[in-house]
Formats: sequence, C-alpha cells, structure tokens
Amino acid sequence: TNDPEIIFADEPTGNLDSKTGDTIVDLLLALARTRGKTLLVVTHDNRLAERGDRQLRIVDGLLQ
Repeated sequence: TNDPEIIFADEPTGNLDSKTGDTIVDLLLALARTRGKTLLVVTHDNRLAERGDRQLRIVDGLLQ
C-alpha cells in the first residue's frame, strides 16, 4: 500500500479558484491530522501558509 509519513504539496492551490482551493486544503489538512501524517506545503499564498502549524520562509535564498 501507499502510506507515506510525509505528504508533499507544491502550490496545491496554484491553478484553482478560491472555493476549490479551500476544499483541497481542507482535505489535505484533514488527511494529515486523521492519519498522523506530516503535510509539507510549498506556496506563495500567505493565506494558505497561515493555516499550517508552522511556517518557514525563504527570503533572498535564506531560510528564515
């Protein structure tokens, strides 16, 4: 079976309208929480980033 410990999502809402994007993020967060997984999201969307438990930023090539 496919049961990864980390779910990677690179701009998961990038090409979606806001309603569909919110639905996808809700599903990803619920999946991670109910199955005890880590969800790692890469995004330029601050609204999406704020939904995470922790945010890391890369500014001028440096991780902050």
